[in-house]
Amino acid sequence: MSVPVPTPSTSSPSVSPTASAAPPPGAPSAGVGTEVLRPHAEDAFAAELAALAAHDDRPRPERWRLSPRAVATYVLGGSLPDGTVITPKYVGPRRVVEVAVTTLATDRALLLLGVPGTAKTWLSEHLAAAVSGDSTLLVQGTAGTPEEALRYGWNYARLLAHGPGREALVPGPVLRAMAEGRLARVEELTRIPADVQDSLITILSEKTLPIPELGQEVQAVRGFNLIATANDRDRGVNELSGALRRRFNTVVLPLPASADDEVEIVARRVGQLGGALDLPPATDGAREIRRVVTVFRELREGVTVDGRTRVKSPSGTLSTAEAISVVTQGLALAAHFGDGALRPADLAAGLRGAVVRDPATDRVVWEEYLETVVREREGWTDLYRACREVGA
Repeated sequence: MSVPVPTPSTSSPSVSPTASAAPPPGAPSAGVGTEVLRPHAEDAFAAELAALAAHDDRPRPERWRLSPRAVATYVLGGSLPDGTVITPKYVGPRRVVEVAVTTLATDRALLLLGVPGTAKTWLSEHLAAAVSGDSTLLVQGTAGTPEEALRYGWNYARLLAHGPGREALVPGPVLRAMAEGRLARVEELTRIPADVQDSLITILSEKTLPIPELGQEVQAVRGFNLIATANDRDRGVNELSGALRRRFNTVVLPLPASADDEVEIVARRVGQLGGALDLPPATDGAREIRRVVTVFRELREGVTVDGRTRVKSPSGTLSTAEAISVVTQGLALAAHFGDGALRPADLAAGLRGAVVRDPATDRVVWEEYLETVVREREGWTDLYRACREVGA
């Protein structure tokens, strides 16, 4: 017997329907409360989603807000017939996004796999926002994630007072997504203990979640699916069982293919974050962003951009996400303790912190790179001096 699941309101208590926040540069008005530091994707890009829906005349899967093609346009960017510009949310191969969107329209769950910093979480949030209009049905995977987080829990006050019943059931995000026909998200699936991971097998294969305490079950309605993210580079990874992995269609997200792509990603996200934090646009920001990206790519790939010099790679991943963090920190320093111009002195500490994760080995790698590459590169003397001053 199926049981109707009580679903609490999905609206955030911190969102005011009458207040509006200043959107990041190039983004439409979010229409969310001014106190919200980071609006959900469906709020921050509500105008774009509405414009896409108004022009979307293609077939939509059951309970999808947009057609698969419109979802891909929302993620990758484009222009609508009325001139509305849809900003790119993900810079990468188009086919990767198309396969991910198509997977969600089938009965297969989607696993976004990639090294840290390849925008797995970012892409999963925007896919959920475009498909379901709700990216908040989220389970954050950790080593301590219990099975209840993927299934359901209990209101123990009601349980003790009235005994087992649906009123005492506290549905988790996955259960709510099943009952409402929405997308659920499971972040860092491989950080969850293996026995807890496998609680998803019945959900993904049978599209049913048994509730043995009540002698009932919840059957997923059309529109339900699940997006999981995982990487195999960080410590604390639990391999997926073969049975669980077969329930997913795996899409591997690559690192940015070129320096230009990575610079575009960093510049766009720094602009959005800077707008949300009320930081003024940095003078000479483009030049310094390209230098940060160049340092990260060379150390990550073990060779300089001209291919002439081999360099050692540090223990960290030096991801695009870390480059965004370094530049945003530098932008804050320039705004609050400088004249607003982003300079190497604003970036040096962040660069060193990103590279030198293991003081015993990474410090040697960093100093060798400074001496053999940065010091000898034309026009980089100011960056070399700033990094040396930080390390002194």
